[in-house]
Amino acid sequence: MMYRSMLFVPGQQASWVEKATAAQPDAIILDLEDAVPESQKDLARVTVASSIDAVHQRARGDLSDVWVRPNAWESRRAGGDVEATVRPGLSGFVLPKVYGRDDVLRFDALVSHCEIRSGLIENSIRLIPVLETAEAMAQCEEIAAASPRVASLVAIAARDGDASRALRCGFTDDGLETLYLRSRALLASRAAHHQFALCGLWQEVRDLEGLTRFARREHTLGYDGQLVIHPSHVEPVHQVYTPSAQMIELYEGLIEAFSVAEAEGKGAVEYRGQHVDRAHYQTARAIVERARRGDT
Repeated sequence: MMYRSMLFVPGQQASWVEKATAAQPDAIILDLEDAVPESQKDLARVTVASSIDAVHQRARGDLSDVWVRPNAWESRRAGGDVEATVRPGLSGFVLPKVYGRDDVLRFDALVSHCEIRSGLIENSIRLIPVLETAEAMAQCEEIAAASPRVASLVAIAARDGDASRALRCGFTDDGLETLYLRSRALLASRAAHHQFALCGLWQEVRDLEGLTRFARREHTLGYDGQLVIHPSHVEPVHQVYTPSAQMIELYEGLIEAFSVAEAEGKGAVEYRGQHVDRAHYQTARAIVERARRGDT
């Protein structure tokens, strides 16, 4: 499964899960970390476990996958968060504030223990580390390849968030201040053969035009999807990260044109004014095949 959207839901708000899944994001993230006040951390843990069970019991093919963001390892709450929420219906953990490969391996070992205890298939629970610290950004290649459980990375989460504080950087619409880091994280994810690559989120809840510009910028860079913080953000994000019917028609025509040319002994062909050779043909096939599978 390739995710175009992962929608955060505060873990203590059980009633919000229905609203979140109704927006049809590819996945929801039940948050035990930043969205939960310290006084409600224990309640949120119990609520999230119940929410996972509830979604799993009514599971249908069109329901979102369920992930959990536990508290950071250094909080001393992470172990309890993982133990309470590894259960049927959980897809994985979005890991906050990792510093390096060892943090991922700690979570990996803990999740392995909990999978065995819960009778789950080995390595069925995946991990997505979020690069929020300077140390993590500097070691993103090692983090990306730390464990077979790592499904993706998330780079540069949001304006004025943990990453901005760690780097002491600003935040502009064109994103030049973080272009190197976002590009490096994307490269690390691809080199580790992750199925998809995720970028951070757009923080202005009501600015859907800004959200669309942001998503187009990240998609052009190479990202497959992003984190989102409000149900209204899901549809605009899906529109950006899903190949349009016109694009699929273009690539299907390219595939046909090159196949005909190759059958005639030619190594290249002109298609709609562009030079097309095997490299372009293979790219077109990959895009069309992902779209047919639903891995947009």
